[in-house]
Amino acid sequence: MARFQKGVKTYFKENIGIIGALLVLCIFLTVFPRTREVFPTTKNLFNVLRQNSTNLYLACGMLMVIILGGIDLSVGSIIALSGCIAAGCVSRYNLPIAAAIVAGILIGVIVGMFNGLVISLTTIPPFIVTLATMNIAKGLAYVYTGGSPVRVVTKEWQFIGAGYVGPFPTPVVILLFVLIITAIVMNKSKLGRHIYAVGGNPMAASFSGINTAKVKFIVHTYSGLMAGLAGVVLASRMYSGQPTAGDGAEMDAIAAVVVGGTSMAGGSGKIGGMIIGGLIIGVLNNGLNLLNVSSFWQYVVKGIVILLAVFLDFIRNRKK
Repeated sequence: MARFQKGVKTYFKENIGIIGALLVLCIFLTVFPRTREVFPTTKNLFNVLRQNSTNLYLACGMLMVIILGGIDLSVGSIIALSGCIAAGCVSRYNLPIAAAIVAGILIGVIVGMFNGLVISLTTIPPFIVTLATMNIAKGLAYVYTGGSPVRVVTKEWQFIGAGYVGPFPTPVVILLFVLIITAIVMNKSKLGRHIYAVGGNPMAASFSGINTAKVKFIVHTYSGLMAGLAGVVLASRMYSGQPTAGDGAEMDAIAAVVVGGTSMAGGSGKIGGMIIGGLIIGVLNNGLNLLNVSSFWQYVVKGIVILLAVFLDFIRNRKK
Protein backbone atom coordinates (compact mmCIF):
# COMPACT_ATOMS: atom_id res chain seq x y z
CA MET A 1 0.00 0.00 0.00
CA ALA A 2 2.80 2.39 0.88
CA ARG A 3 4.53 1.60 -2.41
CA PHE A 4 1.31 2.35 -4.30
CA GLN A 5 0.85 5.67 -2.51
CA LYS A 6 4.45 6.59 -3.27
CA GLY A 7 3.91 5.78 -6.93
CA VAL A 8 0.76 7.92 -7.09
CA LYS A 9 2.55 10.86 -5.45
CA THR A 10 5.47 10.53 -7.86
CA TYR A 11 3.08 10.41 -10.81
CA PHE A 12 1.28 13.60 -9.79
CA LYS A 13 4.56 15.33 -9.02
CA GLU A 14 6.01 14.49 -12.44
CA ASN A 15 2.86 15.44 -14.35
CA ILE A 16 1.47 18.29 -12.23
CA GLY A 17 1.75 20.78 -15.10
CA ILE A 18 -0.24 18.84 -17.70
CA ILE A 19 -2.74 17.57 -15.11
CA GLY A 20 -3.35 21.21 -14.17
CA ALA A 21 -3.77 22.13 -17.84
CA LEU A 22 -6.33 19.32 -18.30
CA LEU A 23 -8.28 20.43 -15.23
CA VAL A 24 -8.30 24.07 -16.36
CA LEU A 25 -9.56 23.03 -19.80
CA CYS A 26 -12.30 20.84 -18.31
CA ILE A 27 -13.40 23.56 -15.85
CA PHE A 28 -13.54 26.14 -18.64
CA LEU A 29 -15.75 23.91 -20.81
CA THR A 30 -17.93 23.08 -17.79
CA VAL A 31 -18.69 26.71 -16.88
CA PHE A 32 -18.60 28.35 -20.33
CA PRO A 33 -22.21 29.21 -21.35
CA ARG A 34 -22.08 27.55 -24.79
CA THR A 35 -20.71 24.23 -23.52
CA ARG A 36 -21.77 23.88 -19.86
CA GLU A 37 -25.01 22.03 -20.68
CA VAL A 38 -23.33 19.49 -22.96
CA PHE A 39 -19.69 18.97 -22.00
CA PRO A 40 -20.04 17.62 -18.40
CA THR A 41 -22.72 15.05 -19.32
CA THR A 42 -21.93 11.34 -19.06
CA LYS A 43 -22.91 10.81 -22.69
CA ASN A 44 -20.44 13.43 -23.92
CA LEU A 45 -17.60 12.25 -21.67
CA PHE A 46 -18.02 8.68 -22.92
CA ASN A 47 -18.10 10.09 -26.45
CA VAL A 48 -14.79 11.86 -25.80
CA LEU A 49 -13.24 8.62 -24.55
CA ARG A 50 -14.61 6.65 -27.52
CA GLN A 51 -13.33 9.17 -30.09
CA ASN A 52 -9.99 9.59 -28.32
CA SER A 53 -9.33 5.87 -27.95
CA THR A 54 -8.05 5.53 -31.54
CA ASN A 55 -5.63 8.41 -30.95
CA LEU A 56 -4.32 6.77 -27.78
CA TYR A 57 -3.79 3.47 -29.65
CA LEU A 58 -1.56 5.38 -32.04
CA ALA A 59 0.09 7.29 -29.20
CA CYS A 60 1.17 4.04 -27.52
CA GLY A 61 3.22 3.14 -30.58
CA MET A 62 4.30 6.72 -31.24
CA LEU A 63 5.58 7.00 -27.65
CA MET A 64 8.11 4.22 -28.25
CA VAL A 65 9.11 5.63 -31.64
CA ILE A 66 9.72 9.14 -30.28
CA ILE A 67 11.63 7.82 -27.25
CA LEU A 68 13.90 6.14 -29.82
CA GLY A 69 14.45 9.59 -31.30
CA GLY A 70 12.39 8.88 -34.42
CA ILE A 71 8.92 9.66 -35.73
CA ASP A 72 6.26 7.66 -37.58
CA LEU A 73 4.27 9.63 -40.16
CA SER A 74 2.67 6.55 -41.72
CA VAL A 75 0.16 5.71 -38.97
CA GLY A 76 -2.64 7.87 -40.38
CA SER A 77 -2.44 6.18 -43.78
CA ILE A 78 -2.22 2.74 -42.13
CA ILE A 79 -5.55 3.54 -40.44
CA ALA A 80 -7.12 4.14 -43.86
CA LEU A 81 -5.63 1.04 -45.49
CA SER A 82 -6.28 -1.37 -42.62
CA GLY A 83 -9.83 -0.10 -42.13
CA CYS A 84 -10.64 -0.48 -45.84
CA ILE A 85 -9.13 -3.98 -46.01
CA ALA A 86 -10.96 -5.12 -42.87
CA ALA A 87 -14.28 -3.72 -44.08
CA GLY A 88 -13.73 -5.27 -47.51
CA CYS A 89 -13.14 -8.69 -45.97
CA VAL A 90 -16.65 -8.55 -44.52
CA SER A 91 -18.64 -6.78 -47.27
CA ARG A 92 -16.83 -8.05 -50.39
CA TYR A 93 -15.54 -11.49 -49.43
CA ASN A 94 -18.05 -12.46 -46.70
CA LEU A 95 -15.32 -13.50 -44.29
CA PRO A 96 -16.01 -13.85 -40.55
CA ILE A 97 -15.65 -10.70 -38.43
CA ALA A 98 -12.67 -12.22 -36.56
CA ALA A 99 -10.84 -12.86 -39.84
CA ALA A 100 -11.50 -9.29 -40.97
CA ILE A 101 -10.11 -7.90 -37.70
CA VAL A 102 -6.98 -10.03 -38.03
CA ALA A 103 -6.54 -8.98 -41.67
CA GLY A 104 -6.82 -5.28 -40.82
CA ILE A 105 -4.36 -5.51 -37.94
CA LEU A 106 -2.01 -7.65 -40.04
CA ILE A 107 -1.86 -4.90 -42.68
CA GLY A 108 -0.65 -2.49 -40.00
CA VAL A 109 1.93 -5.01 -38.78
CA ILE A 110 3.28 -5.55 -42.31
CA VAL A 111 3.70 -1.82 -42.97
CA GLY A 112 5.27 -1.39 -39.53
CA MET A 113 7.68 -4.27 -40.19
CA PHE A 114 8.67 -2.69 -43.50
CA ASN A 115 9.34 0.63 -41.76
CA GLY A 116 11.35 -1.12 -39.05
CA LEU A 117 13.34 -3.18 -41.54
CA VAL A 118 14.39 -0.20 -43.65
CA ILE A 119 15.13 2.03 -40.64
CA SER A 120 17.10 -0.62 -38.76
CA LEU A 121 19.20 -1.77 -41.73
CA THR A 122 19.96 1.63 -43.27
CA THR A 123 20.85 5.13 -42.15
CA ILE A 124 17.78 6.65 -43.82
CA PRO A 125 16.02 8.90 -41.26
CA PRO A 126 12.70 7.54 -39.92
CA PHE A 127 11.02 10.75 -41.07
CA ILE A 128 11.84 9.98 -44.73
CA VAL A 129 11.01 6.26 -44.54
CA THR A 130 7.63 6.77 -42.89
CA LEU A 131 6.85 9.72 -45.18
CA ALA A 132 7.28 7.34 -48.12
CA THR A 133 5.16 4.57 -46.59
CA MET A 134 2.53 7.16 -45.65
CA ASN A 135 2.03 7.90 -49.34
CA ILE A 136 2.24 4.25 -50.36
CA ALA A 137 -0.39 3.13 -47.83
CA LYS A 138 -2.69 6.04 -48.67
CA GLY A 139 -2.36 5.28 -52.39
CA LEU A 140 -3.12 1.58 -51.85
CA ALA A 141 -6.23 2.50 -49.84
CA TYR A 142 -7.49 4.58 -52.79
CA VAL A 143 -6.59 1.85 -55.29
CA TYR A 144 -8.42 -0.80 -53.25
CA THR A 145 -11.58 1.25 -52.75
CA GLY A 146 -11.60 3.28 -55.95
CA GLY A 147 -12.04 6.34 -53.76
CA SER A 148 -15.42 5.15 -52.39
CA PRO A 149 -16.27 3.97 -48.86
CA VAL A 150 -16.52 0.22 -48.21
CA ARG A 151 -19.73 -0.03 -46.19
CA VAL A 152 -20.46 -2.63 -43.51
CA VAL A 153 -23.74 -2.46 -41.58
CA THR A 154 -23.84 -5.72 -39.60
CA LYS A 155 -24.32 -5.37 -35.83
CA GLU A 156 -21.39 -7.68 -35.10
CA TRP A 157 -19.05 -5.38 -37.05
CA GLN A 158 -20.42 -2.24 -35.40
CA PHE A 159 -19.85 -3.68 -31.92
CA ILE A 160 -16.06 -3.22 -32.21
CA GLY A 161 -16.17 0.56 -32.58
CA ALA A 162 -19.72 1.58 -31.65
CA GLY A 163 -20.80 -1.05 -29.13
CA TYR A 164 -20.67 -1.29 -25.35
CA VAL A 165 -19.28 -3.75 -22.82
CA GLY A 166 -21.65 -3.09 -19.94
CA PRO A 167 -21.75 0.71 -19.53
CA PHE A 168 -18.38 1.25 -21.21
CA PRO A 169 -17.74 1.79 -24.93
CA THR A 170 -15.96 -1.17 -26.54
CA PRO A 171 -13.01 0.92 -27.85
CA VAL A 172 -12.36 2.17 -24.30
CA VAL A 173 -12.25 -1.41 -22.96
CA ILE A 174 -9.80 -2.34 -25.73
CA LEU A 175 -7.78 0.78 -24.88
CA LEU A 176 -7.46 -0.32 -21.25
CA PHE A 177 -5.78 -3.57 -22.33
CA VAL A 178 -3.53 -1.73 -24.81
CA LEU A 179 -2.38 0.72 -22.12
CA ILE A 180 -1.66 -2.09 -19.65
CA ILE A 181 0.39 -4.02 -22.23
CA THR A 182 2.31 -0.90 -23.27
CA ALA A 183 3.00 0.06 -19.65
CA ILE A 184 4.33 -3.43 -18.88
CA VAL A 185 6.59 -3.35 -21.96
CA MET A 186 7.94 0.12 -21.17
CA ASN A 187 8.35 -0.22 -17.40
CA LYS A 188 8.79 -3.90 -16.59
CA SER A 189 10.57 -5.52 -19.54
CA LYS A 190 14.07 -5.72 -20.94
CA LEU A 191 12.76 -4.33 -24.24
CA GLY A 192 11.54 -1.20 -22.45
CA ARG A 193 14.95 -0.60 -20.88
CA HIS A 194 16.59 -1.10 -24.27
CA ILE A 195 14.23 1.42 -25.91
CA TYR A 196 15.26 4.11 -23.42
CA ALA A 197 18.93 3.17 -23.80
CA VAL A 198 18.88 3.31 -27.60
CA GLY A 199 16.93 6.57 -27.57
CA GLY A 200 19.32 8.16 -25.08
CA ASN A 201 22.56 7.16 -26.78
CA PRO A 202 22.48 4.64 -29.66
CA MET A 203 26.27 4.24 -29.82
CA ALA A 204 26.62 3.59 -26.09
CA ALA A 205 23.70 1.15 -26.25
CA SER A 206 25.36 -0.72 -29.11
CA PHE A 207 28.67 -0.90 -27.24
CA SER A 208 26.87 -2.30 -24.19
CA GLY A 209 25.62 -5.24 -26.24
CA ILE A 210 22.10 -4.06 -27.15
CA ASN A 211 20.94 -5.05 -30.61
CA THR A 212 19.81 -1.58 -31.69
CA ALA A 213 18.53 -2.77 -35.08
CA LYS A 214 16.27 -5.34 -33.39
CA VAL A 215 14.90 -2.71 -30.99
CA LYS A 216 14.07 -0.33 -33.85
CA PHE A 217 12.42 -3.12 -35.83
CA ILE A 218 10.21 -4.21 -32.92
CA VAL A 219 9.20 -0.66 -32.02
CA HIS A 220 8.13 0.27 -35.55
CA THR A 221 6.30 -3.05 -35.90
CA TYR A 222 4.40 -2.29 -32.69
CA SER A 223 3.55 1.18 -33.98
CA GLY A 224 2.14 -0.40 -37.14
CA LEU A 225 0.16 -2.90 -35.08
CA MET A 226 -1.40 -0.07 -33.06
CA ALA A 227 -2.27 1.81 -36.27
CA GLY A 228 -3.85 -1.33 -37.71
CA LEU A 229 -5.96 -1.77 -34.58
CA ALA A 230 -6.99 1.90 -34.72
CA GLY A 231 -7.99 1.48 -38.37
CA VAL A 232 -10.25 -1.49 -37.63
CA VAL A 233 -11.92 0.23 -34.66
CA LEU A 234 -12.43 3.47 -36.59
CA ALA A 235 -13.88 1.63 -39.61
CA SER A 236 -16.31 -0.12 -37.28
CA ARG A 237 -17.33 3.16 -35.61
CA MET A 238 -17.89 4.80 -39.01
CA TYR A 239 -19.74 1.71 -40.36
CA SER A 240 -17.34 1.73 -43.31
CA GLY A 241 -13.74 1.65 -44.39
CA GLN A 242 -12.82 4.99 -45.93
CA PRO A 243 -9.62 5.95 -47.80
CA THR A 244 -9.80 9.40 -46.20
CA ALA A 245 -9.91 8.00 -42.67
CA GLY A 246 -6.89 8.80 -40.54
CA ASP A 247 -6.04 12.07 -42.29
CA GLY A 248 -3.96 14.04 -39.79
CA ALA A 249 -4.17 11.26 -37.18
CA GLU A 250 -0.38 11.13 -36.92
CA MET A 251 -0.38 14.77 -35.82
CA ASP A 252 -2.82 14.11 -32.97
CA ALA A 253 -0.74 11.12 -31.84
CA ILE A 254 2.48 13.14 -31.91
CA ALA A 255 0.72 15.94 -30.04
CA ALA A 256 -0.48 13.53 -27.33
CA VAL A 257 3.04 12.17 -26.83
CA VAL A 258 4.81 15.54 -26.88
CA VAL A 259 2.22 17.32 -24.69
CA GLY A 260 2.64 14.38 -22.29
CA GLY A 261 6.26 15.37 -21.73
CA THR A 262 8.13 13.01 -24.05
CA SER A 263 11.27 14.60 -25.47
CA MET A 264 11.56 14.79 -29.25
CA ALA A 265 15.30 14.33 -28.74
CA GLY A 266 14.64 10.79 -27.54
CA GLY A 267 15.60 8.88 -24.43
CA SER A 268 12.86 10.16 -22.09
CA GLY A 269 9.10 9.95 -21.76
CA LYS A 270 6.50 7.96 -19.86
CA ILE A 271 3.16 6.43 -20.68
CA GLY A 272 1.50 8.20 -17.73
CA GLY A 273 2.25 11.60 -19.21
CA MET A 274 1.19 10.40 -22.66
CA ILE A 275 -2.25 9.41 -21.33
CA ILE A 276 -2.80 12.90 -19.90
CA GLY A 277 -1.51 14.44 -23.13
CA GLY A 278 -3.95 12.31 -25.12
CA LEU A 279 -6.83 13.35 -22.88
CA ILE A 280 -5.90 17.01 -23.36
CA ILE A 281 -5.99 16.60 -27.15
CA GLY A 282 -9.29 14.70 -26.95
CA VAL A 283 -10.97 17.26 -24.67
CA LEU A 284 -9.58 20.09 -26.82
CA ASN A 285 -11.05 18.53 -29.99
CA ASN A 286 -14.39 17.99 -28.27
CA GLY A 287 -14.46 21.51 -26.86
CA LEU A 288 -13.65 23.10 -30.22
CA ASN A 289 -16.46 21.09 -31.84
CA LEU A 290 -18.94 22.09 -29.12
CA LEU A 291 -17.93 25.74 -29.64
CA ASN A 292 -18.57 25.32 -33.39
CA VAL A 293 -15.02 26.37 -34.21
CA SER A 294 -14.24 25.88 -37.89
CA SER A 295 -12.19 22.78 -38.70
CA PHE A 296 -9.70 25.07 -40.42
CA TRP A 297 -9.07 26.96 -37.17
CA GLN A 298 -8.88 23.68 -35.26
CA TYR A 299 -5.76 22.81 -37.26
CA VAL A 300 -4.29 26.17 -36.24
CA VAL A 301 -5.07 25.62 -32.54
CA LYS A 302 -3.60 22.10 -32.49
CA GLY A 303 -0.51 23.32 -34.33
CA ILE A 304 0.01 25.99 -31.68
CA VAL A 305 -0.41 23.39 -28.92
CA ILE A 306 2.25 21.16 -30.52
CA LEU A 307 4.61 24.10 -30.96
CA LEU A 308 4.21 25.15 -27.32
CA ALA A 309 4.84 21.59 -26.13
CA VAL A 310 8.00 21.28 -28.24
CA PHE A 311 9.17 24.72 -27.05
CA LEU A 312 8.70 23.67 -23.40
CA ASP A 313 10.68 20.50 -24.14
CA PHE A 314 13.44 22.66 -25.59
CA ILE A 315 13.50 24.78 -22.43
CA ARG A 316 13.66 21.70 -20.21
CA ASN A 317 16.54 20.20 -22.19
CA ARG A 318 18.47 23.46 -22.19
CA LYS A 319 18.20 23.68 -18.39
CA LYS A 320 19.43 20.11 -18.06
